[in-house]
Amino acid sequence: MAEMMQFDLVSPERRLASVQASEVQIPGAEGDFTAMAQHAPVISTLRPGVLTVVTDVGSEQYLVTGGFAEVGAGGTSVLAERAFAKADVTAELMEELIKEANMQRDAANTDAAAKYADDLVAARTQILA
Repeated sequence: MAEMMQFDLVSPERRLASVQASEVQIPGAEGDFTAMAQHAPVISTLRPGVLTVVTDVGSEQYLVTGGFAEVGAGGTSVLAERAFAKADVTAELMEELIKEANMQRDAANTDAAAKYADDLVAARTQILA
């Protein structure tokens, strides 16, 4: 059996998960990574994407739109700007998020805003599969 760690996922609205996990696949802004028990301490910003939590009973996926992940001796915590359980993500919600991102991209006209919108489009494909 894999070594377990505490995992917490919170957004400003609510706590979405607080479980013992063997691994957490995180969409980091500098690249995706997997946190496991005994992982070296790290703090990372998040990009829009799918976060996957593996527990002893299976795996759960969440859509995150940004935020921070902290991996340390006590486990892994994700503080998401917005987060949704996969079961709560609909095509309509994804279109709304992408529309907002495209409006921000058009207003800001920056590479970062364009990447944010592109990351949401990629997440739509993965989360709605």
